[in-house]
Amino acid sequence: MAELGIPHHPGVTIEAIETLWRGRTALQRIRFAFQGFGGQRLGPATWEVLRRGRAVAVLPYDPAADAVVLIEQFRLPALAAGMAPVLIETAAGLVDDGEGEEDAARRETEEETGLAPRALEPAGRFLLTPGVADETIAVFIGRVTAPAAGPDGVAGHAGLDHEHEDIRVLVVPALAAFAWLDEGRIVNATTAIALYALRQKREALRRRWA
Repeated sequence: MAELGIPHHPGVTIEAIETLWRGRTALQRIRFAFQGFGGQRLGPATWEVLRRGRAVAVLPYDPAADAVVLIEQFRLPALAAGMAPVLIETAAGLVDDGEGEEDAARRETEEETGLAPRALEPAGRFLLTPGVADETIAVFIGRVTAPAAGPDGVAGHAGLDHEHEDIRVLVVPALAAFAWLDEGRIVNATTAIALYALRQKREALRRRWA
């Protein structure tokens, strides 16, 4: 992980940065002051910031079958939040040092679904938890050929053993996935963003990727 600082901004003064913990990500305590809307100096304040960096997410979409490929996996923080711990998600993960976002998007899709996108359609960049972390996520729709699935929609399993991943791969008709979104079945914010983007772009993508 590269050295973690705070980019210069004319309205912000960084007084101290203390790294409390560092692994693949880092937790820092930052003391700072900033300029308010009326020009007044506010602070100094102290915040803990989780430095996660860049992430990517990919919603694999088969335009011929008009179906998406989603995954299910266990998430301990969801359980900590009092929610069901198995979430329906897109393929997603952090960008490695020196890696481009599209390269990371293709790598994560292959690791978590077994599919290699033939094209990537950008769907935006978003801050996930700006009150806590610096993580941004670049969301893509990936053109794929969906694998064969059983009557329950399960098309297989994926994941990396050394990361203790146990991922179930689902093939879902696009309209059914949109219904899940509207019913509140999709509680992962990134997955919701990707499905909303596909719903907006679906007809254009089907024409372009035909």
